[in-house]
Amino acid sequence: MILDSKSPIGPLAEKWTKHKFNSKLVNPANKRKYEVIVVGTGLAGASAAASLAELGYKVKAFCFQDSPRRAHSIAAQGGINAAKNYQNDGDSVFRLFYDTIKGGDYRSRESNVYRLAEVSVNIIDQCVAQGVPFAREYGGLLANRSFGGAQVSRTFYARGQTGQQLLLGAYSALSRQVANGKVKLYPRTEMMDVVTIDGHARGIVTRNLITGKIETHAAHAVLLCTGGYGNVFFLSTNAMGSNVTAAWRAHKKGAYFANPCYTQIHPTCIPVSGDHQSKLTLMSESLRNDGRVWVPKTVELAQKLRKGEIKPRDIKDEDRDYYLERKYPSFGNLVPRDVASRNAKDVCDEGRGVNETGQAVFLDFRDAINRDSEDAIRARYGNLFDMYQQITGENPYQTPMKIYPAVHYTMGGLWVDYNLSTTVPGLYSLGEANFSDHGANRLGASALMQGLADGYFVIPYTIGDYLAQIGPAPVDTNHPEFAKAEKGVKDAIQKLLSINGTKTVDHFHKALGHIMWEYCGMARNAEGLTKAKGMIQELRKEFWKDVKVLGANEELNQTLEKASRVADFLELGELMVDDALNRSESCGGHFRLESQTPEGEALRDDENFAYAAAWEFMAENSPETLHKEPLVFENVKLTQRSYK
Repeated sequence: MILDSKSPIGPLAEKWTKHKFNSKLVNPANKRKYEVIVVGTGLAGASAAASLAELGYKVKAFCFQDSPRRAHSIAAQGGINAAKNYQNDGDSVFRLFYDTIKGGDYRSRESNVYRLAEVSVNIIDQCVAQGVPFAREYGGLLANRSFGGAQVSRTFYARGQTGQQLLLGAYSALSRQVANGKVKLYPRTEMMDVVTIDGHARGIVTRNLITGKIETHAAHAVLLCTGGYGNVFFLSTNAMGSNVTAAWRAHKKGAYFANPCYTQIHPTCIPVSGDHQSKLTLMSESLRNDGRVWVPKTVELAQKLRKGEIKPRDIKDEDRDYYLERKYPSFGNLVPRDVASRNAKDVCDEGRGVNETGQAVFLDFRDAINRDSEDAIRARYGNLFDMYQQITGENPYQTPMKIYPAVHYTMGGLWVDYNLSTTVPGLYSLGEANFSDHGANRLGASALMQGLADGYFVIPYTIGDYLAQIGPAPVDTNHPEFAKAEKGVKDAIQKLLSINGTKTVDHFHKALGHIMWEYCGMARNAEGLTKAKGMIQELRKEFWKDVKVLGANEELNQTLEKASRVADFLELGELMVDDALNRSESCGGHFRLESQTPEGEALRDDENFAYAAAWEFMAENSPETLHKEPLVFENVKLTQRSYK
């Protein structure tokens, strides 16, 4: 298959406008004849379901949580980008476009990124109209702050709970449509497979997580809004329930999976404290506006810190290394996440880490408190500081926070074209579930922007073009393909239940996570990746021989839920390694040790790797086939990324 991005021709600033005009429309009376399935009710899913229902389509929305309000979008803290230029500091749609392209290390599609920047200005108005309580300046205007990878203030925020407030806005819009009878909501229901008929997506197979009942649902189109796959690493900032199953099952039904090796490591997380942990906690990137990152200049001082012989406040300024400010004077502590993360790893590898494990750096607010007062810092970040103190037992107003990088966001996902359509007609992917507009590294505060852009402002236009072409002929679950897919799901569940091995599901998940973090984490090389591939293959064989799944299907069975998801992670992990092995360059969050500048920065190979890698599933236990979408840059110049 030739990958056709369907990017419109013509000037960049006119592409989206022309594309909307050239798209076919469904008249209002006919919209009620079409049914659309939306899987996932986070920002992308809730906004899409609400918008499509508002237009008149019949919508079924599925989530495995007990309420859409518990989607992981709620955990986003720091803010949402938009090119409003409220600060009059030089921002524009083109600057947001450029910062996003550059931040992603020139590995994203120009047309999609420009559209994202273009519709960003409408998102804020939409959310304000819904009542989202964005922070405001003294005079009543919406406030902005800076995030990594930008030299302007374009991030709108609601203290440290922006994701929660935005999700409540989308949830209110969704609830209105549920009350109107336009959306039927299926909570505690997990998608287990996609049903395709004649190559088109026509429905899904689900499992009721309370009763275990397997059901099928038909529709004219299916939207996957199911988030990222960071939990393949076991320890991540993702909710424990976050998984790749919906996207992976779609992949095995023909949807290409793009750039799986692009994983974002967030530099501002509370460090690992022991083997008892099941997840990690993110501290918002917004803290880097006022917090200064540092470690001691010498290993000797770091050792004294780790032994408790001295306190952070005992170390004089001349003995501190504010390494981001030293190495990147133009951006300082607000360099992009991949740059900040690698530098934190480097200083800790040198032996200058500041906690007992040596895997932490300081994020210090002393100077900001002295400059602006403790009350001012409390007003900006109070709930984040409280959260940190509750978790660590340390008061960040009095002693610096300890932070270390952790797996956070995944830029890879299902390949989609300009219309957000996967390679399976009728199957769409929105938000973090698709391979995104973020290239090899997402700028902070752009995840919420993309999720809402896809749901509120893109899919309502692009899905109409597809539906108008296929017509409103009724679809139902009587087709043999539904029974076939349902049987496949039941057989897979029975296979897991019948193994009756000796090792827990978490044993295999932790083992996989260790392999992925060790060999496909912040730094990768050919030798380690090759070793990891063999280890994952052996682990998968052991899983299918020796995993112990208790209970039965016809009940609430969280062990069975986890086992099904971990089985998919084991397959995805190998593809991530294959993708990382194939891409023998460094770009953004994908850092190959063999490919770096003399200063230790990521060194791209534009001649050989300026493409999106889209992998096609062939058969069980068979190598996947790589397809390449060339990335053409007509509006930005490919240069070595520099934040110095």
